[in-house]
Order: sequence, then C-alpha cells, then structure tokens
Amino acid sequence: MNRPPEALSEAALAVIAEEEALLTRVQTTLEAARHKAGRDQENRGLVAQLQVLRDDAASAAVADLPHLFFQMDQTRALLDRQETSQLPDSQAPYFAHLRLHGEAGPRDYLLGRATFADVSAGVRVIDWRFAPIARVFYSYEEGDAYEEQFGERLAEGTVEVRRLVVIERGVLTRIISGALVLERDAHGAWHEVGRAQSALQAGGAGSAARPGMLGTGKGARRMEDAFGVTALLDAEQYEAVSVDPTQPLLVLGSAGSGKTTVALHRLAKIAFDNLEQFPQSRMKLIVPEPGLARLSRRLLAPLGLGRVSVETLDGWLLSTARSAFDLPGIKLSPETPPLVSRLKRHPALRRALLGRIGAPKTPQGTTLERVHRRLADAYLDRSFLEAVVRDARGELPSTAIDETLEHTRLQRSTPLAKELKDITDPERLITVDGKGIEDDTPYALAGTVDLEDLPILMFLKAQHGSLGLERLAHVVLDEAEDFSLFELFVVRRLLGKGKSCTLAGDEMQQTEAGFAGWPEALDELGIRDAATCRLQVSYRCPAPVVELARRVLGTQAPSESAQALRAGAPVGFHHFPVEAQAQLFVGEALRDLVSREPHASVGVIASSPESADAVYRVVADQSWARRVKDGEFSFEPGVDVTDVGSVKGLEFDYVILPDVTARAWPVDDESRRRLHVAITRTSHQLWVVSSGVRSHLISPEAGAAAPR
Repeated sequence: MNRPPEALSEAALAVIAEEEALLTRVQTTLEAARHKAGRDQENRGLVAQLQVLRDDAASAAVADLPHLFFQMDQTRALLDRQETSQLPDSQAPYFAHLRLHGEAGPRDYLLGRATFADVSAGVRVIDWRFAPIARVFYSYEEGDAYEEQFGERLAEGTVEVRRLVVIERGVLTRIISGALVLERDAHGAWHEVGRAQSALQAGGAGSAARPGMLGTGKGARRMEDAFGVTALLDAEQYEAVSVDPTQPLLVLGSAGSGKTTVALHRLAKIAFDNLEQFPQSRMKLIVPEPGLARLSRRLLAPLGLGRVSVETLDGWLLSTARSAFDLPGIKLSPETPPLVSRLKRHPALRRALLGRIGAPKTPQGTTLERVHRRLADAYLDRSFLEAVVRDARGELPSTAIDETLEHTRLQRSTPLAKELKDITDPERLITVDGKGIEDDTPYALAGTVDLEDLPILMFLKAQHGSLGLERLAHVVLDEAEDFSLFELFVVRRLLGKGKSCTLAGDEMQQTEAGFAGWPEALDELGIRDAATCRLQVSYRCPAPVVELARRVLGTQAPSESAQALRAGAPVGFHHFPVEAQAQLFVGEALRDLVSREPHASVGVIASSPESADAVYRVVADQSWARRVKDGEFSFEPGVDVTDVGSVKGLEFDYVILPDVTARAWPVDDESRRRLHVAITRTSHQLWVVSSGVRSHLISPEAGAAAPR
C-alpha cells in the first residue's frame, strides 16, 4: 500500500532531492553542450518525432502498429547515424546512478545509451552496454567493496550509491534503491511503494517439479493395487495410468495438469506389469524439445525406466529416416526458413500430396534421391503450392509460396564444389578460415534435405512398400499437439498392428500453426478405440496465472477453464519507457530474489534467442545466472535465461517474461499460443515486464498487481 507524501522518511526525501538535483545538473550541462555543438535543432526534431511515434503506438489500433514501428525504426536509424559523439537525449539521459568512492574520492557515474562527460560539472554518462565501469553496477550491491581490472588498471573502492531511475519526458518519475522504491504520481507527489510490489514474493522455492520429484496429487485410492511410483497420483490420473496397456490412451489437459506425470507413470506400470510383452528396449518416449528430453530422462530414472529410449522429435526423425532409406547419413540444410517449415508441416500439404500421388502405374524407385526429386517437383509447382495455401485457410501467408520455390531451387541446384571439381585445384575450394567455398552462402543449401522433409519422404516411400523399420512395443508422444500428420504417420508404421501408445497434449499449447485436431491425429495413427482422459485441475499454476493465460488465448481459450488449486501470488506487471530500464530492473529483481531464496528455480523466458542474449548480458557476471541454449538445462537452483521455444513441458518456481512488447508479441494466434506457453511455466509467481509499447495481448485487470 502507498504511504501519503507526508509520511516519507527524511532518508527518502534526501534521495529524491539528490536525484532531482542531479538530473537538473545533467540536463543543464547537456543543453550547453548542444548549443556549443550546433546540433540542437536537428537532434531535437528527431527526438521529438520519435516521442510522437511512441505516443501514437501506445494508443494505436493493432492494425496500425507495423507501420508505426517501421517509422520508429527509420527515425531511430537517423539518430544512430549521427556522429559517434552524439549527446544523450535530455528527455531520458540515463537510467541508473552509480557512485563509487575510490582513490580519487567519490565520483558519480550515470548509465545511459550514449557516452558524455563534463568533468567540471561532475557529469559522467556512460554507455551501459560497453563501458567497463558499468560492470560494477551489475556485479556489486550498495555498500560493497569492489575490485575490478579495467585494462591495465586495478580499480578498488566502495559502492556508495546504486539506484535505478526512471526519467520520462525529462521528469524523474521513479527511484529504485534496494528495498526503497519511490514513485511520483500524476500530480507530482512522491510516494513510497511497498516491497511487495517491487519484489518477487518469497516462499516459492521447491514448488516446481525437479528430477526425481515427479508427481502431484492426492494419492492412489488403493495403494495395494498401485505400482509404487503411482503413490502421488490423484484418482483421475490413476484411472488413466491403469488403462489396459494394449489400448491407446489420449491424455488431454491444460498446462500443469499432470499430462506428463500420467504418461510416464503409465509407461512405468506397463513395463512393470508386462515385462516380456513390453521390454524397455522396445519402448520409446518422443518429445519436441531438447530441454524436455533431458528432464524426461531424469524423471524416468526413479521410475525404474532408465533403459527406455528418450529422443527429441528432430533426433528421432533423422535416425528413423536413415534406417528407412538405409543410409549412414543425410545431408540436412543448415536452416529451414520459418514460412517454408510451416508449409511443410501443415495438414493442407498432406492432403495435397495424397491427391498428387495417385495410384502409381509403374513401380518407382524409393531411394532418398529419387523420392526427394519427386517431392521437389511438387515444391517447384506454383499452382500446387497455391492450392496448399488456399486449403490452409489463412494459416499460411501467400509469401510462403515464393519462399518455398526459391528454397527448393537452391536445394536442387548442383553443389558449387561439384561444379568446380574438374576445373580447379580441390585445395582452392577451401577458404582461408578452413570452410568450404559454399559455406555461409546460399550455395550451402545445394544437395540438402530439410528436417521437415524427412517424414514426408518416408510417407512417400511408404506408398510403394514397407519402410523396413523395427516395430516398437509402446510409444509415448509428449506435447503431441506439436507433431505433424506426416510424423504421426511414421509413428503408425513403427507401432504396426499393436497401436499401444500414449499421447499427452493440449492444443492450447501448440506453438506453431497447423494442428489438425485430435480426431485427425488419431486417424493418422490408425486408432479407432483410444481411451481419453481429460485432466481438469492445474496443479502447477496458481489462480492468477491460470486467469492471465486464459485472457491471453482470447477466443482460442477452451469453453471450460482449468481449475487452479491455489490462490497464489498475484501476477506482477512492470512497464518502463525503454528496454534498457526494463532489463536493469529484471537484473535487480533477480539479485534480490536469489539472495532471499538461493534454492529457487527461476526462468527468464524471452520471446526470442536474441532477446534472451540481451537480458543475459545484464546478469552474465553472476554465478547463479545461466544462458540456456539448445535445451541444456541443468535443473539446478538458479536463474535460467532462455527463450519460449525451449521451455515446453518445463516448469520453474518463478518466471519473468522480460520483453512483453507489441513488437515481440503481436496480436495473432501463434503469438497467443507461444505467450500462453511462457506464462504457464510458473508454479509460484509470474512477472510480466515490458517497455515502449506493451503487447496488446496483455491487458491487466482487477485482481492482478497494477502495471507501472
């Protein structure tokens, strides 16, 4: 609760007076420097134009945002092309205040986006991204003794002041100094904000699942009937686990409802009760992401399933395709363009290809090269691609056609090294850095196959005979909504006539367009008699998180919402004028939380790998911070900075979303699903942090902490 202005302590009033005086001094110094440099009018115009565009974007209709963002980019580019000595923006010259007491006495450093100094006025603004002295701000707390090597000089001293400040349109509006948080209201009066609004709430450590701690719920109804590992299942989950092992099982539920718990416990019960019919060597768990694969392996060990194969979808596709085509290796393309990937995974392509194949009049070769050539013929047929896009009914843009055509032309071209091998010395095909002459160029695609093509190629081969794959006794597909129809077709061939399988999924957590639906998925697997379990209770997420996740889905949300068992901590909404302030604020919150809850697991989930890199730079020097790529989660206490594409199926005690902006999370169905996944990773408390223009997918309502 805010305290009235008259209740401010003398210490708080002194901090406010000091920071306002400092801001006035900096602005006066900058004004004099601009006048002297003669650049005032030009820069003022660009800054004013950028501010107008920001204001317009904050209240604009969603449809107008792309155009406004383009104009903002153009204006920012003009500012960035000014001389390297460009002065800081006097409307927001800095966003952090650091005072160090060293050999030369106390000195104030201000962290901003440009470097500027007037020693006679005591003004030193440093670029927080590059200046070495900024490392002290990231690595030390107020009152700490510091020791840092700056080039050849060893700097020592004490951190006297360390504050985050928010300056909007030239006015100081917020000061964050440790536990002291001061805010200026719309009438200009200052208030002290309670710690609960500026810090993550304690008590969350250990609430998320850990390796060896799988399972939540009320306990099996009849312990004497339950395999030992099922003791933590609730009655509904136990019924699902006990489905006859020969019958396919579809487990549906919202995030945190225990889908993976049911799937893995069923796997354990099947292996325990029917060891000869279901040996672990012929059971497989397939998951979409490397992080979930690592966690699943650790979760299987205490269930006695250490010999069950756990594979990522990509890894399984590659190994299966090599077996199907009897090849030691397959040359994969370095990266498939996103739109091309979406088209190749969409159900509309499955329907179109089936119609194109028809009944072969003469036997055709089924080597990888011959099948790929037939597939490429389809990809190079514009009318065929246009039909696919039409059938997708808005889920594929028309631009996917030209991208697929161009990508396929490059893949089917002759590799440059092969073209030149007879007319030049082979050693001249190697560049000075040891790479092939075509590496890192469009020629690198020549002769490659996309990972997304592998199940399609197996689908085409299977139209003319067997794939020759070894049958599996039982398959578990976790996050099954992310499996394409082609991939499900290959699973069907692995299962043979048995059809013993478990599918765990939730179409609301699908992170790519093109999910055909559960009836279609089961049909692709050749399943007619699947038992279906719908889990209605969210054990992971507290009520405020469940409610926010539902609002983000909008019209995509299911008619019946999941039930949250815990009231839980409120969602925290925190907004800042610029990205750098948001990132520094996140860094402050993490330092505070780790000092209070060293055993907590914290996920900082960004919208993209690039955004995750930017956030990580703020805390990179901290021992507890980890930049997690390619699913390399350790599942140990600490802070994992990652992106939404890496966290499906995982959970953390605390989650911070650091970049919930209109750019990063536009209003479309895919963004809704991806943001829903990020939100529902938390088991204790969620923070939503934004800057510039907040994403229109987030609309804080009553019951959540008020955004700032």
